[in-house]
Amino acid sequence: MPSSAPHPEQLHFSSDGRTPNSSHPVLVYRQLPLAGNDYASAFENLFNSHLWPAQWRAGVYDYHHFHSTAHEVLGVSRGAARLMLGGEQGQEVEVRAGDALVLPAGTGHCQLSASNDFQVVGGYPVEQQYDLLRPDEASHDEAQARAQRVSVPVSDPVAGTQGALVDLWRKE
Repeated sequence: MPSSAPHPEQLHFSSDGRTPNSSHPVLVYRQLPLAGNDYASAFENLFNSHLWPAQWRAGVYDYHHFHSTAHEVLGVSRGAARLMLGGEQGQEVEVRAGDALVLPAGTGHCQLSASNDFQVVGGYPVEQQYDLLRPDEASHDEAQARAQRVSVPVSDPVAGTQGALVDLWRKE
């Protein structure tokens, strides 16, 4: 990532008793200096180069969910959307093409609205397999324990081994 890359916004969410969230901050990179007009391929190349292999291109589910077994990166390759992060009582975040979000395991997310062309590229750290869970009081403690055991990746999916994730997530 070039030194001109912006520093990510940090969003902090704690458990709401249904969605575990994480002690690690969500990282929101705005308007990354991606090469060319094909942002999907640019995000795939960027994530792959930092050991967060891109695995799919799609939208974001329109229901609250989280992953308890993997961290996730979302690169907005087209369009714009309004997302809810942190669970049902979380925070609305607007994203548009060129933005990327890094969600620590357990972080709730949901698409509230989106442009017709909205697309994200999703990826996960090498050797992490994601699950798909919905907020639930009965399974919360088990999901939270799993999410807390997910290892901190060796690199930030946007900025590599010198990225904000490495510094911020390892401090804890």
